[in-house]
Amino acid sequence: MDLGYSLVKLVLKIKGEKKSWSTDPIDYLKKRQENINNPSSAILLGNSSRTWTVLGSKVTEIIPANKSNEFLLFYCHGGAFIYGPTKYNWKSIARIVQQTNTCAWLIDYPKAPENNIDVISRNIWEAYQKALNEYDASKIIFVGDSVGGNLLISLTQRLVRETKELPNCLILITPMVDASLTNPRIKEVDPIDPLLSFKGVYSAKKMCAGGFSLKNPIISPIYGSFKNFPPVHIFMATNDILMPDQELFIEKIKKEGRAIEVIVGENMPHVWPFLPFMKQGSIAMQKIISIIKRIVSDDE
Repeated sequence: MDLGYSLVKLVLKIKGEKKSWSTDPIDYLKKRQENINNPSSAILLGNSSRTWTVLGSKVTEIIPANKSNEFLLFYCHGGAFIYGPTKYNWKSIARIVQQTNTCAWLIDYPKAPENNIDVISRNIWEAYQKALNEYDASKIIFVGDSVGGNLLISLTQRLVRETKELPNCLILITPMVDASLTNPRIKEVDPIDPLLSFKGVYSAKKMCAGGFSLKNPIISPIYGSFKNFPPVHIFMATNDILMPDQELFIEKIKKEGRAIEVIVGENMPHVWPFLPFMKQGSIAMQKIISIIKRIVSDDE
């Protein structure tokens, strides 16, 4: 076993992370204690930044010291719709920016329960429209972890429906694709997931749904269409309660004949490419970076 993963599991246990995801209602205010809304230069790994607002979202552009291409990483962070971005979100996207010399926009969107999925989705849509004013769609790469991946899949579905310009591809890190959490295999994985638990994750999704059914594609894109989707790169983990639904997502993408690359973290937890100290996490992070570098190189 990855010794780094053993350390991560120990830290998670000491912090009571699994326990914090085992309550209904989930304590979203406690979760927000991890928020970093104004990152320091150190957290951004020395990359420069500038910020602006779009509707109710704070958009932070992270700019590499040696910007060498015209691509944009359009990044939506995870946090169950109720909190974030955290230090790990910032450091992960900053590392990707630093090593690919590509600008990124981190979209700090409104959170539930004060805002529902309709409000959040409109914010992501408007941020993308802003991106299209500055970048060619073919040079925009969607990057999202957990519910950030959810928001980007739903955004892509809307773009396809409305025949709008699509991004180059989606890079999804253990995305949440079904807010209803009705897949019976989820409860089989729950005991081995060191981070998430069904009860708290389900509570957070109910907080975000507003008047929408948890099976509405706006919050559960697994129930939407995947026709004409751009290429997808998905990172999934076998010790993640969201993995069973990700497998169904992969099947639906393949059924439509769309391109998808699947990277499986055996015995890894949720968002493992973004977790520190782990050898397998570092390998997965380098894989994300190599995907972006390849896309940039192929465009030259």
